[in-house]
Amino acid sequence: MSTQLQGKRIAFLATDGVEEVEYTEPRKAVEAAGGTAELISLKDGDIQAVNHMDKAGTHHVDRTVREADAADYDALVLPGGVANPDFLRADPDAVRFVRDFFTADKTVAAICHGPWTLIEAGVVNGRTMTSWPSLRTDLANAGATWVDQEVFVDDRLVTSRKPDDLPAFCAAMVDRIAG
Repeated sequence: MSTQLQGKRIAFLATDGVEEVEYTEPRKAVEAAGGTAELISLKDGDIQAVNHMDKAGTHHVDRTVREADAADYDALVLPGGVANPDFLRADPDAVRFVRDFFTADKTVAAICHGPWTLIEAGVVNGRTMTSWPSLRTDLANAGATWVDQEVFVDDRLVTSRKPDDLPAFCAAMVDRIAG
């Protein structure tokens, strides 16, 4: 096990409909690098992950977003799935939580549809980033420059397109969190 992230706490913000591999693989990467991962969600209990549109595993929530404080974490990861970020961006506490990471100049990593929550938080204007291709227009309308790359790092923001990009996303995310 690497100690690259030793002593670092990373929040994973997700809810029902999270794309399972986009949650589990980055979490494994954080833990393999010595970091502590915590699942933050809209509700207590468990969330239901999906594999595309099919039910996958359930994952235990460590803390609700209403109870969570960005000051307690070194970085934030926003996994995708179509439903997950759509639910998150409609929740004022989730939007505030995301915005607080940017206000504190902390690393944020988002994959696939995850940037929808970033758009709602008003933090993409002037950024260059990537995402699932269908978010291209949404990101452009919010002031971002969209690029079609497996991973793109813009200062403390790491973005990626899809599950196939997870190896590059996880490596860039860990590297950026490590500083």
